[in-house]
Amino acid sequence: MNAYIFDAVRSPRGKARRDGGLASLKPEELVRQLSNAIFRRTDVEPPSIDALYLGCVGQVNDQGGNIALVSKLHSRLPDNASSWTINNYCVSGLTAIGQAAANVRMGHVDLALAGGVEMMSRVTFMADQAGYYADMNFPARTRYVPVAIAADRLAQSEHIGRAEMDEVALASQAKAAASETNEILMGSRIAITDTNGAVLLDRDECIRKTSVESLTVMQPAFPNIIAAYSTALEGETVEPVHTAAHAPPMSDGAGLTLVGVENAVAAAPRARIVAYAESGGDPHAALTAGFAAMEKVLGRAGMTLGEIDQIEFMEAFAVTFVKFIRDYEVDPNKVNVAGGHLARGHALGATGAILLSTLLDNLDSADGKFGLVVASAASGAGSAMIVERL
Repeated sequence: MNAYIFDAVRSPRGKARRDGGLASLKPEELVRQLSNAIFRRTDVEPPSIDALYLGCVGQVNDQGGNIALVSKLHSRLPDNASSWTINNYCVSGLTAIGQAAANVRMGHVDLALAGGVEMMSRVTFMADQAGYYADMNFPARTRYVPVAIAADRLAQSEHIGRAEMDEVALASQAKAAASETNEILMGSRIAITDTNGAVLLDRDECIRKTSVESLTVMQPAFPNIIAAYSTALEGETVEPVHTAAHAPPMSDGAGLTLVGVENAVAAAPRARIVAYAESGGDPHAALTAGFAAMEKVLGRAGMTLGEIDQIEFMEAFAVTFVKFIRDYEVDPNKVNVAGGHLARGHALGATGAILLSTLLDNLDSADGKFGLVVASAASGAGSAMIVERL
């Protein structure tokens, strides 16, 4: 049985601070507005929904209490709809969609909403204060190392330098700025309103003017945290290289898809899910797990990168994008055509769902058939999905 995507929408990404464009809203309100948008766009009625799956990393405070259940209640979905909240770090949103697709294929549900939400202005990075983050009882190679250190470590081992990463950061910002008014590329981005219906945010707020000169003078952003993890690194020297421009800005945002069996919705589906894959990886080379998931999903689909028309490759840090373009046979003009995370921002658990929505818009713009989304996360988590536009 196939799983189909009937629609996929995303919020704009707001700056993760108290005066950010979305900061006045709670996460369940973002989910409600996106689910309502899907219902309007597909003529689906809420009672048709069997399940809601949401990725979310910071599951405390405003995002605690099973945010998928809270969002289900706030969105007035049917009482008998099940709800799961999934924390798979920064690939959580794509994992949620993969789980929805698996349940559709197994006949467990006919129609589900799936995606992710993260309000980092309300629940900050590592706000759950997990014991693992500082637990010295783990063997050194499995202790927590922040993803920023993993990125610097990867740049060092892959011999990727500052100039290459500056080029990636500049291109991401330029493409993002150029595409902001493109109605097709932004066709699934939904303006978010306040309780009175006034628009709070209708653009990605983190995009900023960038030049070669401004990038050149920036200093590495993470040298001060390396020493704190020297024991986990077993004395390895890590040279700091990533600047703030090479790291995605933290943001608020959400993405949501409507996934179901064929003919579950009167409207024609936008895409068919061809294949999906997850992969773990070396926790200290965290961002390589996305590459492993990508290779696995291509193998499952029996496809090559050359057969993919559009790619959304998560710009987790600049080093990953440089490695992707350098090491794989891929046309860079088909990758992140509307700019990526370095420009638009990173809403942790919402990321995968946001990227999938973006991918479908990219396929519409290019009149493409096959699309690939790839996401990576801290401590060795990767996720990838191939879709066929219909």
